[in-house]
Amino acid sequence: MNDIYKDLIQDFLLHLGKERNLSHNTISAYGRDLDRFFNFLVNYDSTLVNNLNRIDRHVIRHFLGSEFERKDIRPGRNGKNITARTIARELATIKSFFKYLVLVERINNNPAINVQTPKIEKQIPNFVQLSKIQELMEQPKKEKRILIRKRDYAILELFYATGIRLSELVGLNIGSVNHVENLLKVIGKGNKERIVPFGKKAKTAMEQYLNERGDGWGSQSDLPLFMGTKKKRISNRTVQNRLKKYLQIILGGKKGASPHTLRHTFGTHLLDNDADIRSIQELLGHNSISSTQIYTKVNPEKMKKIYESAHPHAS
Repeated sequence: MNDIYKDLIQDFLLHLGKERNLSHNTISAYGRDLDRFFNFLVNYDSTLVNNLNRIDRHVIRHFLGSEFERKDIRPGRNGKNITARTIARELATIKSFFKYLVLVERINNNPAINVQTPKIEKQIPNFVQLSKIQELMEQPKKEKRILIRKRDYAILELFYATGIRLSELVGLNIGSVNHVENLLKVIGKGNKERIVPFGKKAKTAMEQYLNERGDGWGSQSDLPLFMGTKKKRISNRTVQNRLKKYLQIILGGKKGASPHTLRHTFGTHLLDNDADIRSIQELLGHNSISSTQIYTKVNPEKMKKIYESAHPHAS
């Protein structure tokens, strides 16, 4: 790839970090999407790389079309076709990149602005039935290593108690926990901070785990709350693998078992117990209420009862 455009991409990624305050993982995903797009350009018409003003919406559509035919070779994907969700993300990256190029006066117009985003069907999320929660919490008991057993149990309890994201849990330090008020300081998407309450079971589970590893609430505040076997901050992959194993047992081998399943479970159980959807939005750290409304599809009967009890003309 032309070094000039490598530099342009790098400048764009730095811009995302400074101006939009995006997470490292999100910025890395933008970089991968742009690498794929520019590799396509080299094969499609290499002269375009030297004159970005010549790129139009037709070129971008050709790229998206080629992506629909691409096979996903990542572990666990079994060579399936790239999903509409992935292609929508790639288009969003391209739109954002060209918008930046217009901003810094490297091109005249954004060629991606009128390219339609593929329609993405919102899937009803997996969640654990309330009757199965206790069985889930007992799964780590099968682990022979006491420290790992207590750690995994604390992770399960904290995920279920708070609905936090995987990256948010991994990023927690001991100092993130207010053990007096039972409050968690979470750094979410875009480095936005929010405060999330947790219950006694999660608190007890964390205390037992910290005591087992020789720490406590009075330990150094910047120590990771959860550690791997090498006494370093636990990795996303480790948490994913451990929870996937436990959840698949409970969900009967259903696909899509992941830490996000417990986030969905948190939201679903709150709604089932008459929590206000705006409060659920705040607790989950959703920027848009539309993200939270997926839980209304999980239990439409619940929403119907709320409507009938609250609306003057419901009956």
